[in-house]
Amino acid sequence: MSNEPILLLLHGVGKGDPGGEWQATCSAALTRLGYPDLENVRVIAPQYAHALKGVDEPQPLPAVTAKQLSLEAARSNRRAFQQRMGAVERRLPRSDRGQNRLGSDAVTSTAVEFFPSFKAAKNYLEEPAIRAQVLHRVLSRLPESGRLIIVGHSLGSVIAADLLRYLPVWIEVAGMVTIGSPLAHGTFDVDKVRESLEEPPTNLAWWVNFWNPNDLVAAQRGVSSVVPWMTDFQIGTKKVLRAAHAATEYLNNDAVASAVGFALFGSRSSEIAVVDKGADIPLDETERLTVLALRYAYLMLLELQGDQREKFAGALREVQSDAVDEIRARNVSEYRAMPAAVAHLAFDMSDPRSTVPVPLEISHIPKDEAANLLTVLAASNVVRPFEIVLSRKIRQKAMEALTTEMGLGRQYGTDVFTAAERAHEALNGSSGVNWIKVGALSAGAAAIVLATGGLALAAAPGLAGAAVITSALASFGPGGMIGGLVSAGALVTAGGSGITYGLASSGTSAEALEEVVVRWMATAILRQLQHLEPDPTVWITLAEIEIEVRRHHERLGAFSDESAPALKELKRKLDTVERALKYLTDNNLASNVLSDTPDQQVLV
Repeated sequence: MSNEPILLLLHGVGKGDPGGEWQATCSAALTRLGYPDLENVRVIAPQYAHALKGVDEPQPLPAVTAKQLSLEAARSNRRAFQQRMGAVERRLPRSDRGQNRLGSDAVTSTAVEFFPSFKAAKNYLEEPAIRAQVLHRVLSRLPESGRLIIVGHSLGSVIAADLLRYLPVWIEVAGMVTIGSPLAHGTFDVDKVRESLEEPPTNLAWWVNFWNPNDLVAAQRGVSSVVPWMTDFQIGTKKVLRAAHAATEYLNNDAVASAVGFALFGSRSSEIAVVDKGADIPLDETERLTVLALRYAYLMLLELQGDQREKFAGALREVQSDAVDEIRARNVSEYRAMPAAVAHLAFDMSDPRSTVPVPLEISHIPKDEAANLLTVLAASNVVRPFEIVLSRKIRQKAMEALTTEMGLGRQYGTDVFTAAERAHEALNGSSGVNWIKVGALSAGAAAIVLATGGLALAAAPGLAGAAVITSALASFGPGGMIGGLVSAGALVTAGGSGITYGLASSGTSAEALEEVVVRWMATAILRQLQHLEPDPTVWITLAEIEIEVRRHHERLGAFSDESAPALKELKRKLDTVERALKYLTDNNLASNVLSDTPDQQVLV
């Protein structure tokens, strides 16, 4: 198979592009963006305007060549497609995705009537003989093998989608760009083409559709409304009606040209593929937490097999790339160099075949400090926003490997999970742990930080100070993997009036409070299992929350119905805190708190 790309241009109704105006416009746009022009690219632009008007010689439809996949193979194919799709999206400017608008089908129907030449499209849609004639004419121009980049405009986008099932088996569609497409309109579902595209075709690397709100033919929506696995990008134009629908108007757009250029030539500058070696400087707290989380995720990956491993590897690839990009952006804004341990994680996400670097080991974390840190990792989804349920066995084996690398010993990793189970048993009355919920702490923590209006940022020293947390959330937000981990760390180490009032308030649910308390309990139990001094913050904060919740309960109870939902929530919070305090007392975890005199201690 030749590696030289072939550009296939599929026109819509009308005369097509006999004068080569498409090629000239596209070539100029490519060079404007720093890509080579089309001079050395083989371009195939079949002319079939006449074939849309009538049948010269009847012939059957081409033979279908599309592969039928098993359910397992289809899942694997879709994941691989989405990985390639993600690579393309990273090379395109940010854009609004296509959104449905009221009356879009009616608008397109009006447009079809508005453009008299568009009536020829009905022939392709409704006359099998004309459709077969057009497809044969296109296929006759193609080689039996090679890398094809398809650009389909208007009806040409419908032909492109239809053509995918009939291409020679040795042709690889290295990318498909559709512009001004009416595929979202119900009328254009020729021969159930949408049904044939229920899954990404195995011969298609990626597909991006560009649509313009001023283009009535584009149904004022994206094609992903009917083919959800592909990607829509909305572009703007000052032109309307006929001019807005013109192929040259689309091809002159930077985003469209970027997609075509990437398909033909790859990344337009060598700097994209260059990995910064980074500076030999220590990791800050956010960077260390990120690298440790990625290392933990990698160790979990080593324990997986089959379909689960494939899913997790794809998710980790996305998360690692995003994490490096986010840290790089933050460091640039703060004039901070990129540490070598973070720079090592970078790779060219635009190349779906590039190898993902393995996160380096992190060692020499003090045993005391590791208690909070590892409690956060064990209870967080380290491939967020992806959600993959892993068993306790997988999680624990990875944690044991991590603590061994850190010089803490395998037993430390075992104790992390033992502590979590005991904490759940203490608060819920059973030893069963919902590991799905355990893995969602980072998401829950972000919600709590938002619900408390940032009060949870009043954190005690430990995993991360308040200044570090505030800076990290300002840079990353609470919603991503990094922000979620930092938020979770804030809550696990939190203390003081901010977290007390935040968790006791009606703005925080009982379930959210339980999620935080069980982590505090797990940390306290882990410290005991590892023969570390108890942290007095846990007891003090729980006692303060109990007082605050009880006061809210009494105040509302005096004038509210006994069945009021708010009272039930407060009672559930109170029960949780009381069970936690009782467990701490019964298990000698009610720490001695230093009084004002250093030589004296009083039991709280």
